[in-house]
Amino acid sequence: MEKEEIAQKLLLSQYRALDLTDEKGMMCGKILADLGMDVIKVELPGGDPARNIGPFYHGIPDPEKSLFWLALNLNKRGITLNLNTEDGRQIFKQLTQKVDLVIESFPVGFLERRGLGYSDLNRVNHQIILTSITGFGQTGPYKEFKAPDIVCMALGGEMNLTGDPDYPPLRIGVPQAYFHAGGEAAIACLGALWHREMTGEGQAIDVSAQDSVAWLGFYNQSVWDLSRLIMTRLGAQRAAGSGVKFRFLFPCADGFVSFLALGGETRAEAQKKLVEWMDKEGLADDFIRNFDWAEHSALKATDELSEKMTQVFKKFFLTKTKKELFDFALQYGCLLAPINTAEDILASEHFQARGFWIEVDHPELNAKITYPGFPYSFSEVPCKVIRRAPLVGEHNLEIYGREFDFSRDEIITFKSGGII
Repeated sequence: MEKEEIAQKLLLSQYRALDLTDEKGMMCGKILADLGMDVIKVELPGGDPARNIGPFYHGIPDPEKSLFWLALNLNKRGITLNLNTEDGRQIFKQLTQKVDLVIESFPVGFLERRGLGYSDLNRVNHQIILTSITGFGQTGPYKEFKAPDIVCMALGGEMNLTGDPDYPPLRIGVPQAYFHAGGEAAIACLGALWHREMTGEGQAIDVSAQDSVAWLGFYNQSVWDLSRLIMTRLGAQRAAGSGVKFRFLFPCADGFVSFLALGGETRAEAQKKLVEWMDKEGLADDFIRNFDWAEHSALKATDELSEKMTQVFKKFFLTKTKKELFDFALQYGCLLAPINTAEDILASEHFQARGFWIEVDHPELNAKITYPGFPYSFSEVPCKVIRRAPLVGEHNLEIYGREFDFSRDEIITFKSGGII
């Protein structure tokens, strides 16, 4: 089946979007493109600065080899256009006549100052949907503040819960705030498209990365409702309803595992099996060998009990690999799971069985690159990689010429004038 035929069968194939975002908003367009929408990435002539974000293919810095760029622009087409020129702005307005969505992540007021704000685009296409992704949103006292990931994670409250209680808060290793904002923006786009189907009206969507991070903390409310505990920074520990802290991350022979030493009716037998294994290895002391798991309750535990358990299990886990421990947990029902590295995930038989990893051909690199696949599948329509991320201006002739009726001479003039 040809790529165009596949695209016609995808969920959102009837819609088209112009993606003006930098690295802060590209996730939104990627999600929509993966669902089949025709997402056209609009870059400055010469390429988007995000193409210079590493890591790079084979470690060679090159705007066409940024793995960050390739990952977040999969399935999109690409054109170049300079919105800082009057001709560029007029061309953009012409493009918006034939699209459903515009996604942008410029500083607040950038498009308005160029006559390309929502009210301007709405006059050109009253059904247009403009989705704006910024650090603090389009309104409020912080709206014009700089907002790198670390600021959004700090002011959104997530950093306060990340790290060890004896040390200052930590930022999560990989930037997350704008990935979450991009995901929320994609959901908002789908809602606005449905609203337009019902009413015929377009609208402006305002997405804040800080709001998106704060949204992650709503699990605190459920913890309070269940246990009357206010979540705090606990590192490798978690607090039980009694306020006692239990360690749940343990080092093992080749990494780390997550483990909860629960008992009672549902977990007592599993814990007994684990202790039997420890005893065979000569690593179960009298305390753990004689422990009554059937009567064990986290609500009645003490800090002293928690520390005793931690020391015994920690000593045993260090003698076993993640696989050994996980295989045992699967067999007997222990609450234990390996802490997977990227290498572990790539080699996972479960991911392999689900076909999660996808090989994408890159003729310009004379290679195939392995990409994460789709976190969802549909019974009636496929999830497919239609194309790799676009090269700089790769689809200029295709889109400007064939689809928007600019003549070849006009395109040449635009290119020579630095407009595209």
